[in-house]
Amino acid sequence: MNASGVWCRTEAELDELIKSSASTFVTKSSTLEFREGNPEPRYVDLELGSINSMGLPNLGIDFYLNYSIKNNQKENFLSVAGLTREENLEMLEKVQNSEFSGLLELNLSCPNVIGKPQVGYDFDATKSLLEEVFSVYKKPLGVKLPPYFDIVHFQQIAEILNQFPLKFVTCVNSIGNGLFIDTDSEKVVIKPKNGFGGIGGKYIKPTALANVRQFYTLLNPEIKVIGCGGIENGKDAFEHILCGASMLQVGTQLMKEGMSAFDRIEKELREIMKQKGYSTIEDFKGKLQSL
Repeated sequence: MNASGVWCRTEAELDELIKSSASTFVTKSSTLEFREGNPEPRYVDLELGSINSMGLPNLGIDFYLNYSIKNNQKENFLSVAGLTREENLEMLEKVQNSEFSGLLELNLSCPNVIGKPQVGYDFDATKSLLEEVFSVYKKPLGVKLPPYFDIVHFQQIAEILNQFPLKFVTCVNSIGNGLFIDTDSEKVVIKPKNGFGGIGGKYIKPTALANVRQFYTLLNPEIKVIGCGGIENGKDAFEHILCGASMLQVGTQLMKEGMSAFDRIEKELREIMKQKGYSTIEDFKGKLQSL
């Protein structure tokens, strides 16, 4: 499937996803109202990935909720990323009281909203928010996480997540506040935040794989892991699944290549499985070996 934020902001983009070979789709992370997002240029392709500081440009929760209800032939994921706790709860109540029958992805990890910290790095705030979320929301829900880097932090956030009836975690979002420089002009390449932005693509694959593996081993088995980060080809997909991912999201490569990325990656993955004698995903999912 796509990663939230990629090819999923407008009706035309979502229509393309539905027609593609992706098994499902996730909407752009929405706020309560329409947001223009950060000033351009705010996304740039890089040699091994991308840098962006989009700032949550989206059409508002009502658009994505109504679109998802009308186009439910693929059980899709509706992503929300309120700018405040109150906004998240208001959106969740709206979805709870609607006919939406898919899965909700609560984004705890947007690194590119100016002046707003990532909730996922504040463990007390994450726990408090989830307590309130599950008091009002009873439909299937998971969370999108930022990348973690310290073993203790993996353990601490997993201990919190295991206290709630989550269906999935998506890991990871982009690595926040990287910097890329055009040496010819001696300038940064994106305008918001003096050039600081989220890093995606091949640059972050080792971090993404580490997060998928850690959460696969630390979370309750009922909480599935969706792998995201650096998936450009079948080998990348294979490695994410080997680490424990049950589903995959493609971000930067989808932005660069378009819908053909889904068919190509799946074909390459099937070829690797054939070479290794695997007939199903379950034959190798989560079976990464240590030395």
